[in-house]
Amino acid sequence: MPVFYDCRRCTACCRWPGQVRLTAEDVHGMAALLGLTEHEVADQFTRLQEDRRGLVLNEKANGECVFLDGMDCRVQPAKPRQCRDFPNRWNFPGFEKECRAVARVIGKPEKF
Repeated sequence: MPVFYDCRRCTACCRWPGQVRLTAEDVHGMAALLGLTEHEVADQFTRLQEDRRGLVLNEKANGECVFLDGMDCRVQPAKPRQCRDFPNRWNFPGFEKECRAVARVIGKPEKF
């Protein structure tokens, strides 16, 4: 049976190492939410990906996402697609050890 994970906004994923890759739509949405230009968002909150193929979010010195404010995301209504898609559209082995999302079986059980 397929499983869907209901996010509990524990912010564990906002504290993991790794790159949050951004699309043009991500930058546009965050700029609109923050009342900044897309150029200002790119300058203040992003850097070039290691492979130089696009932008990623900056991290704080402790490795947290630049937009994490305690237990809240400053850009929650416009957070990047990569963030919105976790853990249902992408995850990694063992993510359940840290992530507090609740697994929910979807679909109808099969009859034998």
